[in-house]
Amino acid sequence: MGTISVAQVDPRVASFLEKPRKMLINGNWVDAVSGKTFPSYDPSTGEVLATVAEGDRADIDLAVKAARQAFDSGPWRKMSASERGRLIWKLADLIEAHAEEFAYLESLDNGKPLTVARAADVPLAVDLFRYMAGWTTKLEGNTIPLSVPYTPGAKYFSYTLREPVGVVGQIIPWNFPLLMAAWKLGPALASGCTVVLKPAEQTPLSALKLGELIIEAGFPEGVVNIVPGYGETAGAALAAHNDVDKVAFTGSTEVGKLIVHAATGNLKRVSLELGGKSPNVVFKDADMDVAISGAASSIFFNHGQCCCAGSRLYVEKAVFDQVVEGVAEKAKKIRVGPGLDANTQMGPLVSVEQMDRVCRYLESGFSQGAKAIAGGHKTGEKGYFVEPTVLVDTNDQMKVVQEEIFGPVVAAMPFTDPEELVPRANDNVYGLAAGVWTRDISKAHRMAEQLQAGTVWINCYNIFDAALPFGGYKQSGWGREMGHDVLNNYTQTKAVCARI
Repeated sequence: MGTISVAQVDPRVASFLEKPRKMLINGNWVDAVSGKTFPSYDPSTGEVLATVAEGDRADIDLAVKAARQAFDSGPWRKMSASERGRLIWKLADLIEAHAEEFAYLESLDNGKPLTVARAADVPLAVDLFRYMAGWTTKLEGNTIPLSVPYTPGAKYFSYTLREPVGVVGQIIPWNFPLLMAAWKLGPALASGCTVVLKPAEQTPLSALKLGELIIEAGFPEGVVNIVPGYGETAGAALAAHNDVDKVAFTGSTEVGKLIVHAATGNLKRVSLELGGKSPNVVFKDADMDVAISGAASSIFFNHGQCCCAGSRLYVEKAVFDQVVEGVAEKAKKIRVGPGLDANTQMGPLVSVEQMDRVCRYLESGFSQGAKAIAGGHKTGEKGYFVEPTVLVDTNDQMKVVQEEIFGPVVAAMPFTDPEELVPRANDNVYGLAAGVWTRDISKAHRMAEQLQAGTVWINCYNIFDAALPFGGYKQSGWGREMGHDVLNNYTQTKAVCARI
């Protein structure tokens, strides 16, 4: 696994990385109040990629103050809906114009293959902003006829208004840094909110690059503030801040529960997109070539670092060996290496901590009797690489089946009866996504109805669109990202009643 110098492949990105990156507060790039910085690492080598200002409570206070000023009395509040939409669309155009730089930053900072960042992360972010730009002029209320029994003969004109919730704190994860920033910022800005965004400490760079484009697009000062830092300091301060009206978080269920607790101080609104342990079900009547490729992609895409990864593979017994051997063969052929290598199909995990976490889960599975028919170990002399892994001889009680690993590890289990399968698939604290592979369309829709998941993919997996809502049941979260539904996270309804 060789390394590639970023200076050799894109001078613009090299220039961006050479300078210490500051935080964006009230339209200005500033150092942390404490003067502290922290390193962002290249997960393919373990070496320092860039140095970033380390925000904490004092910086969050300044950012929230700027966002409050921009919301309460700044030009953002006075701006028409169509003007807001044009700004959001302009931001999308700028991201598209800088697409190659964003792709390199995502690959370097997260480890994902450059080809994936080019094909998925950046185009989806552009599309999300354009989709949300269209919603600014369509946040409509209703008129409501009243029949008040204790005021006979009186007439009223009653209507509702949808208004922005206010100052929003947004905390995003490291698996899709740019895309998660878009998922959060797009609907908040479309709704008329102002934002303090905290990117993940592992992957702050694309959010900071996005901040440059937000300034270039012409957003008023304080509308978007970006404060990098650690979760236990900057993130905790943002979640608990009494002048934040709403917090939106994407990340682990464990941290999501801490966010909820922190939000109780002023009872701020909370939306959460959390973990998953998604069942992926292959019936014997499925198109085997499509199902095997889909099952492999569902777990190995983005190195398995997807909250909706198809990590529990349930296969009808008659085709179990065929499917599992097919997935294992695909796993063995995946080329693992640095994200900037044109031959790489799977990059490293994001950090040494994440690599160690995945390896501990593998050790747990092996100690409980699981067997790896592909992968099963970390690999490479440096960097945070783990082999694509297929586990068999697993059961529903094992940790590798019940708990989110967040790595390229799938646990495969046979089933004989769909009636037995549904309770097994639903027997988990998570409910984010599920997959169903069958040629029987009636069976597919019956399964979709019975599976406790916010998204069910039929004969496909990992299909995302800005118009399609995404979110979870149970401990996979509260609320939805994307689509019309996400606007409920950032607006509140006001009822107006006038006697006429």
